[in-house]
Amino acid sequence: MSAESRTVPAAEKFDKNESLWPEPSVKLINSFTQPLNNAVAAARTCYSSRVIYPEELERDDASRAQRDIIAESTYQAGHHTTLQHPTFQFVLENVSRQFIWSFLHSHPFYNSEQVSQRYVTVSPEHVATPPLEGRSLEIYRRTIASQMSAYARLIEILTPKVENEYHRIFPLRSPEDKKWARNIQRKSQEVARYVLPVAAHAHLYHTVSGLTLHRYHRLCQGFDAPMEQRTVVNKMVEEVRRVDPLFAGRMEDPLPLERTPEFELFELFHRNAPSPSDEFLREFDASLGGLSSKLVDYKANGEAVTAQAVRSVLGVPRGGLSDEGAIDRLLNPAANAYLSESLNLAAHSKLMRAMVHMHFTFRKKISHTADSQDQRHRLTPASRPILSGHFVPGKPDYIVPALVQETPEALEFYEETMAAVWESISRLLNSGVPPEFALYLLPNAVSVRFEESGDLLNFHHKWSKRLCYTAQEEIWKTSKEEVTQIASVAPRVAKHIGAPCALRAAAKKAPFCPEGDRFCGVLVWRLPVEKYQRLI
Repeated sequence: MSAESRTVPAAEKFDKNESLWPEPSVKLINSFTQPLNNAVAAARTCYSSRVIYPEELERDDASRAQRDIIAESTYQAGHHTTLQHPTFQFVLENVSRQFIWSFLHSHPFYNSEQVSQRYVTVSPEHVATPPLEGRSLEIYRRTIASQMSAYARLIEILTPKVENEYHRIFPLRSPEDKKWARNIQRKSQEVARYVLPVAAHAHLYHTVSGLTLHRYHRLCQGFDAPMEQRTVVNKMVEEVRRVDPLFAGRMEDPLPLERTPEFELFELFHRNAPSPSDEFLREFDASLGGLSSKLVDYKANGEAVTAQAVRSVLGVPRGGLSDEGAIDRLLNPAANAYLSESLNLAAHSKLMRAMVHMHFTFRKKISHTADSQDQRHRLTPASRPILSGHFVPGKPDYIVPALVQETPEALEFYEETMAAVWESISRLLNSGVPPEFALYLLPNAVSVRFEESGDLLNFHHKWSKRLCYTAQEEIWKTSKEEVTQIASVAPRVAKHIGAPCALRAAAKKAPFCPEGDRFCGVLVWRLPVEKYQRLI
């Protein structure tokens, strides 16, 4: 790939008014009726002897003038918490998985409910097509069609293996029964989706505060998909403008991609360098030591500090509660009833907030599709990559799911599919197609490398959910690796971590499995984490 094709942003080669086809759809379906007035009323209340209500700001010309002055001054001074009160709920359709991963879900300040590729079969026509022409458009469309065909074929190849494994786990369930046949179908397509392009569409509910919308607008032209980001965010803003022109009108103009620090540094290190990505990938992968998630940092005194925090909450001296006893009271479900609740109460519990003092950092290499689930755990944040900075032409770089590894016919077909996709992407890049368009062809399986950090409180929630055998297999695997590793640095903590059924069993809360008819078929609560094992 030439240096120019790697680094020149889409805006330099294509009309900024062009968009993807079909165009993303954005509908505002719920919002505050007076967003700006609400934010300013909240600001004024901070310095008032009584509550100021939004309607008071429209009382007369003097009130409106005062509102505008306060709105401007508080924004410029960085007092932005008032903008978090007004909230906007959008329905988004025809948006790519790449856009969702890189932009919508790359931060903690949102809520989304999106269609799952694990449980809903993907239709070939539901895919984003960038504004390409001629030979480039032909290559793009042919590759997409091939990936969609490979998805269908892989489901066929994997289904017998899934049926056999399902029958081994549930010998009394007939694969011909429609209910269980649906489960087998879903398990097959969950793995087959790894060959789908990140251009595949999703539809979702997406809710953000006014402050997040301001940030979206300011940074909508950053990596990795500036055209799609700009299109969607502009439509969001226009939807809000219909509700409150004053709120939308106060947003700062978007930063051009060329003015972002990411772009400047990317140019510095990639424009003239002889393939730094190749060296980086080798270096990163070697540091993992064969793991998907490697513990690279932690608080050396994490257990002791956490135990002392428990004593501090309770006002108990060390002689009255040992470190071992404090950690047991905090993390043993038999002693802490919060741990067997369906509702996560940890952040609201005085006792459980002692868990925020223990921190871990993991270096990870997982697929785009697994990371799309991993990043939904907003309070274990990660520094995710600019994907074009990791792409090396001619060197397919992807994750192979365990089920594919165990099915020789599927593995051979999978590898052939990946090689063909990388060849198509390289051809597009070499013909001058901007990376943001060419990389829409990347499969869900593409490797994503990053560092992830968080405190015990939020990792505990993530691990307990993702160690469940019904969780996506790859994120389940990384959770197992992580818990197994912390056992060597925080054994008194790790022994209390397990799947949801293990926590409920320790608390003697029946039924142990909370999944109902989604029960995995394995008595996981009887196993230590290091003995967890699954194929589907």
